[in-house]
Amino acid sequence: MTKQSFIQGTLILLAAGIINRILGFIPRITLPRVIGAEGIGLYQMGYPFLIVILTIITGGIPIAVAKLVAEAEAAEDEARIRRIFRLSLLLSISLSTVFTLVSLLAARWISTHLLTDSRVYYTFLVMTPIILIVGIGSVYRGYFQGRQNMIPTALSQVIETLVRIVTVLVFAYLMLPYGLEYAAAGAMAGVLVGEISALLVLYIMFRTSRTRSRTVPFTGNKAAEATAGPWEHLKQLLKLATPITGSKLVGSCSYFFESIITVRSLASAGVATKLATAQYGALQGMVMPILMLPSALTYSLSVSLVPSLSEAAAQNDMKTIHSRLHQSLRLALVTGAPFAMIMFVLAEPLCQLFYGQSQVASMLKMMAPVALFIYFQAPLQATLQALERPGSALVNTLTGSIVKLSLIYWLASKPEFGILGAVMAINVNIMLVTILHWLSVSKLLKFHMEMLDFAKVGMAMAVSGLASHFIMYTEWLSNETVRFFVSCSAGLLLYLLSAVMMRLIDRNDLLRLVWLSKKWLK
Repeated sequence: MTKQSFIQGTLILLAAGIINRILGFIPRITLPRVIGAEGIGLYQMGYPFLIVILTIITGGIPIAVAKLVAEAEAAEDEARIRRIFRLSLLLSISLSTVFTLVSLLAARWISTHLLTDSRVYYTFLVMTPIILIVGIGSVYRGYFQGRQNMIPTALSQVIETLVRIVTVLVFAYLMLPYGLEYAAAGAMAGVLVGEISALLVLYIMFRTSRTRSRTVPFTGNKAAEATAGPWEHLKQLLKLATPITGSKLVGSCSYFFESIITVRSLASAGVATKLATAQYGALQGMVMPILMLPSALTYSLSVSLVPSLSEAAAQNDMKTIHSRLHQSLRLALVTGAPFAMIMFVLAEPLCQLFYGQSQVASMLKMMAPVALFIYFQAPLQATLQALERPGSALVNTLTGSIVKLSLIYWLASKPEFGILGAVMAINVNIMLVTILHWLSVSKLLKFHMEMLDFAKVGMAMAVSGLASHFIMYTEWLSNETVRFFVSCSAGLLLYLLSAVMMRLIDRNDLLRLVWLSKKWLK
């Protein structure tokens, strides 16, 4: 079984994340042009319900599997690893099957009464089998991540994205003549095919790794393994998975109710149902993907952090825990900042270039300043989960969700705010949850970061942002697209130079990154 270090594992997932984000924008850019904002609204409207179900099934199990497998790996207990995997897979398949059947039987009622637009029915039907596919795949990912082998997760994500690019657009285009609801369902069918492809990749790599591991002699503690039966492993699994699932379930339910409350609040503000669906589709299907583009790094960091911190905590190595957390947060801050700057300064040309709808830029511009809070949030939450403090993450997420939903109900129903009221509420939620996570981690680990780093990042953003704005909005060239790319490139380059000059990025760090990348490619 190939095992990587924390940095190598993060780099592998980061490379896959960047590829996925870049490739994933192909259908995100072209799909709105095929089915429009209203079609995107129908396509997106079923996602919050799906995420709630997937959270119940996969919210805590893969993280618990990764943590338990990492601990067993540290003890060189191969038999325990096998038993944890089999038990987790059985539990996930059982839950996934039950929820898939219930969702299929209740599809008509859910689409009519909960999702506010009955046209989402066909999309919901096609979406339902994803529950079982993702449920099984999450256990395989947790197993590989626990063994600190990030290649299967990365490869499955890339294959899923490549397949989805083709199938989403082809199926949506083929179904468009039958109506928007069928086109949205066709796009969702493309997502389903992509998830099946990812699961096949994970299964093939698992079988390959199991064949190789059979040649490795067992070195674990047989006496200890004999006393730990299936029920003991199940108790450990549920003890870890339940609070993590609860924390994620709060966020998923919040997202689900957010979609309902937003559309209903817009209706009470005098916005027609179709327009409300289109506005919500623009927010979730156009603005949020751009905002989450740099989260490829924070996702990579959070996935790599759980097994790394779990292993360090099992050995009571506080120095490593502090070092890994500091690396993660500093990387999230330094790498996320230039993208937040570009989204704020170049919001209008960015939305026009990607979607042909510059009016969406007002929402992106409002959310860009809080983007850094998003990128900070994932490593902080992963730290709480790895150090067995998921209850703190649960309370923090619940507090933020209550505040967000209350603000959406209050602000989005006012005609003077409309959809921008929902954006304000989401911004408050992001900042509040991140600050609460930070306070929890600081109290737990007595951890702090140098405030000078934040000041330096702010200065680098200001300098590069002013340069980007000047290049973009000065009529030195009539071609707006060329001006946009020159503005982005100049802003990023100036930010990088500023970061190196202020020692936010060390030259040795860049050389080490290049060396690790070459080593991984070999």
